Amino acid sequence: MTALTTTDPAQLVQITDTHLHGREGRTLLKMDTRKSLEQVLQLVSRNEGRPDFVLVTGDVAQDGSTAAYRQFLQQIATLDAPFRWIPGNHDSPATMREIDATACGTELRINNWFILFLDSSVEGKIHGELSASQLEVLRQRLAEIEADSLVDYCLICLHHNPVEGSAAWMQDIGLHRSREFFSVIKNYPKVRCLIYGHIHQELDFSNQGIRCLCTPSTCIQFKPDVSDFTLDPLNPGYRSVRLYADGRIDSRVHRIEGFAWVADFESPGY
Repeated sequence: MTALTTTDPAQLVQITDTHLHGREGRTLLKMDTRKSLEQVLQLVSRNEGRPDFVLVTGDVAQDGSTAAYRQFLQQIATLDAPFRWIPGNHDSPATMREIDATACGTELRINNWFILFLDSSVEGKIHGELSASQLEVLRQRLAEIEADSLVDYCLICLHHNPVEGSAAWMQDIGLHRSREFFSVIKNYPKVRCLIYGHIHQELDFSNQGIRCLCTPSTCIQFKPDVSDFTLDPLNPGYRSVRLYADGRIDSRVHRIEGFAWVADFESPGY
């Protein structure tokens, strides 16, 4: 487990759903995802300087290729900050481990906060799931965290949305067995927050007493409260997260401005 000590508060950044391709020139619904990630990372540098840690919550690659992950490592290196990545439904977990095993670490203690990184991906499926065995391991680890005198609070990162998205087409693509997931984590008071991506939206709400933060993609965005797949014209962005020693979480989404981008707003899906 990695342990970091920083000034209070710990300054974190969440990057999610970069959807990079291995082949240069490939786009996602006509959007240049390499270029949009570059613009987002430049915004991170201007706003945050060098963050203490970067949370990368899945769909790093669109095609799961080695070249795409190497491209991401090249781009994220501009922040000169440590990071962890977790797989999304478009990713190849095995390739991610081969490219950078350290970045696949599942635990981090930063000051008096503990961060868990969960793999909710299911091979060949869009939806996510935590199996019964995964939930049991999570329960055991949370029990250990509750007993750890060095830890006062816990943040959990995953890719799939643990609460249903508002768009009708999203109803089956989130985290399956989410009731079981919440039935585990709600029993451990140190769990203060869940942070995720997948549905390419900005959300900040409470579910069963636990704060839930969803973050926009660094590329295309999905429109909420619609029946069919629809892109949202909102700009790409990232989330800043400040973890205070007293348990407070200060978080906001930052979006790029002045970046001319195109996307296929008529597409029925991706």
